[in-house]
Amino acid sequence: MTTSADDAVTSDDDELLRYVERFGMVLAEAGLPRMPARVFAYVLAEDAEKYTAAELAAGLRVSLAAVSGAVRYLVQVGMLTKVREPGSRSDHYRIFDQDVWGMILSKRLPILEVYEQAAAEGGKLLKPGPGARRMRETQEFFAFARTEQLRMLERWREHRRTMFTETDG
Repeated sequence: MTTSADDAVTSDDDELLRYVERFGMVLAEAGLPRMPARVFAYVLAEDAEKYTAAELAAGLRVSLAAVSGAVRYLVQVGMLTKVREPGSRSDHYRIFDQDVWGMILSKRLPILEVYEQAAAEGGKLLKPGPGARRMRETQEFFAFARTEQLRMLERWREHRRTMFTETDG
């Protein structure tokens, strides 16, 4: 027999999962693969500091195999980090709880430089013409985007300091 406390926990869990599904869908529509989007939404919204893959699978009510691939992807793209606890045989996954989105965006900056350099190479290799001009414009776009992202991150961090105390996150 379940108690009203058990029912309240189940209701809270169900409400969390409904929200995770909604936010995960927003992330998936923005380009994240579906299962990594759901896992990331869960880690953002749920209160624990870190999770094993088994805990994520249980929390999301999905298979361990699905979560395993999702966390591998999220670690690879810098949205989660993998840590080991002393004496534990399981990997644990966590977000960068202090400035989650600033950290994610910071980790994306090097890829803009890679795009910029690749476009610059094309601009130098190609004979003068529309293709070379487009590659030069592409190079300039990514140089501009990288500089603006750095400026935006500085402004965000200042804004964040004014909005949240250390105990708020």
